Amino acid sequence: MAETQRKPVPRNDDGELDTALAFLDFARESVLKKTDDLTDDQLRQAVVDSGTSLIGLIAHLTDGERYWFGYHVGGRGEDAYDFDMTVPADLTTASVIAAYRAAVAQSNQIIRAAGDPATPVVHPIDGKHLSLRWVLAHMTSETARHAGHADILREQLDGTTGR
Repeated sequence: MAETQRKPVPRNDDGELDTALAFLDFARESVLKKTDDLTDDQLRQAVVDSGTSLIGLIAHLTDGERYWFGYHVGGRGEDAYDFDMTVPADLTTASVIAAYRAAVAQSNQIIRAAGDPATPVVHPIDGKHLSLRWVLAHMTSETARHAGHADILREQLDGTTGR
């Protein structure tokens, strides 16, 4: 089957922060692309035994953005981060997607404000003040991993493939 959602990887090589952010944004966009042209029911449908849905992945990634960039890098107060992939029925899929977009925008502001990838996190991770570089690498790998999950879910829902 042809990849109908194919998009090339970034060719950005303008510096460590710009390149890292380009690849993180690519992974984020790849996840969101999987929601295009699906109904609310399809976005909520779990087609794997774990019960994971596309909208559940996005809710999970929203907490990840807020926790890693907002809390650890930005020093914002600790909210409730449950990383759950279950979305309550009274929460619209549009609001979940909007919350993810807002979390990504806020994360990018925090990343740009930090500026230097060597900047240590405000709140330690496992007792260590790791760097923004580490958080960027971690979140890029996590988001890309979940983008792969989203690829599989989308293909099972309607046969659409690509990144």
